[in-house]
Amino acid sequence: MYYVKKRMEVAGCHRLNLSYESKCANIHGHNWVITVYCKSETLNGDGMVADFTHIKECIHNYLDHGDFNALLPFNPTAENIARWVTEQIPECYMASVQESEGNVAVYVDEAAGSGECHLF
Repeated sequence: MYYVKKRMEVAGCHRLNLSYESKCANIHGHNWVITVYCKSETLNGDGMVADFTHIKECIHNYLDHGDFNALLPFNPTAENIARWVTEQIPECYMASVQESEGNVAVYVDEAAGSGECHLF
């Protein structure tokens, strides 16, 4: 099995639609750190699991300096963003989304393989 990861820093804003009163209901920004984890039993014709540039184009270039509420069709929590990231890259089995120091959400697509967490 081959594994690759791509780490990106993304600036973006959001506001959360919550069932309770919170300052996060106001629009605010973060310098997000998004890490995409991909795997494949075989390499593609170019000798890669996934092209790092393609991952950046799909995730970073789409989200960077954007309003996540306008760009994403769901409540843009870190957890929901992590799931969305895994859905954008076919080889992706896991994504982590850090919205601030100490606050990280991880989504693992268990259907994409064993569901094991390979943090490297």
